[in-house]
Amino acid sequence: MDRLPSEWIEQALQYSGKASIRRRRLPADQVVWLVIALAVYRHLSIKEILDDLDLALPDLNDRCVTSGGISQAKERLGPDAMRWLFEVSAKSWHAEESNKYLFHGLSLLAMDGTSLRLADSAAIREYFGAQNYPNNKVASYPQTRGVTLTAVPTHLMLGAKFAPYKTSEMELAKDLAASVPDNSLTIFDRGFLSAEFLCQLVRGGQGRQFLIPAKRNTKWKLIEGTEADGLIEMDVSDAAMKRDPTLPATWRARAVKIPDAKGDIAYLLTSLTERSKIKAKDLIACYFRRWEIETSYRELKHAMLGSAHTLRSVTVEGVQQEIWGALIAYNLVRIEVARAAAEAKCDPTSVSFILALHTIQYECFVAAATQMQGKIPLGLKRLRQRLVLDLKEARPGRKFDRVVKAKAQRYPEIRLTRKP
Repeated sequence: MDRLPSEWIEQALQYSGKASIRRRRLPADQVVWLVIALAVYRHLSIKEILDDLDLALPDLNDRCVTSGGISQAKERLGPDAMRWLFEVSAKSWHAEESNKYLFHGLSLLAMDGTSLRLADSAAIREYFGAQNYPNNKVASYPQTRGVTLTAVPTHLMLGAKFAPYKTSEMELAKDLAASVPDNSLTIFDRGFLSAEFLCQLVRGGQGRQFLIPAKRNTKWKLIEGTEADGLIEMDVSDAAMKRDPTLPATWRARAVKIPDAKGDIAYLLTSLTERSKIKAKDLIACYFRRWEIETSYRELKHAMLGSAHTLRSVTVEGVQQEIWGALIAYNLVRIEVARAAAEAKCDPTSVSFILALHTIQYECFVAAATQMQGKIPLGLKRLRQRLVLDLKEARPGRKFDRVVKAKAQRYPEIRLTRKP
């Protein structure tokens, strides 16, 4: 794909110190593509991907690539080059698309946590750990916990942090906050409601805003406005001020009441305090788009990775490398969807991710089989034309209320007895 220039790959290898000096059948730059292809073709083995996509150098036919050679090549590459390539490509691709889908002049982002199941090896279980259940039970497979930053309109993942499962989402979110671009509005789940975290987010750049639901026990004092839409003031806890002495004793936000037909009281808190510029109904509609990050997780873990029970890798560095490769592959699909949507003048979310993934899988095989060097623009044009042939249709609203269906009854048993 022309979306990952060879210059980026070379810089990633130079950054991690993994650039190939020795002439190999499977050099480092080809291994980068192999790691990405492992996520795109999750249903194929590594050897099948290598052969079908013709990733090995063709001018060294006297050398064959064995399964052991492939594993050694992946180990030599390591995870750092893939992480660098993900961060650089994500930043560049978002910069190309960010000005097309703005919310009152701000890039609309979402941050949330997720987890991935890993292969059960001794090294992985020791490093990553697993979820603990009541009665001292431990999950059957090791897990890694992660937090990602996603562009809501395009579903591009702009940043990610993954760590052992015992690491809290808040710890990962604090590390990921540096990846939040300026002039943006980030939507959070209520689990990230923290004066320390949100104040540091706003102070860490220019025009960084947040939108987050309040917890039921959140207390504040109304400064101006109404209970439905007003400026509030909240106290900063002593523990937070002890961890960060630069925090103020109080902090302010705008509280917007969410209408609920059931009579429940819920509020949204935001740093966009100027009520005259952004209406409350726009903030409420914006918050409900937060669930699109859950859609991106489903696309990544179920559509692209094929609902695989665990990742492929059985080593710690292999897991980290595979995760970064999967995120790059996901963004590659998403950026092609965004290009196709721009040409068709529709929203990126109107294009089916599964259709895009299958189309890219097919086009890559065709390119490898027909040696389409120099014809990539033509192939990309055909790919985008296929993506917009069958746009997703908006689902109609629910016609009937949800009800609990009665369980199906078994047929009555009729027992036949013999006559004496």
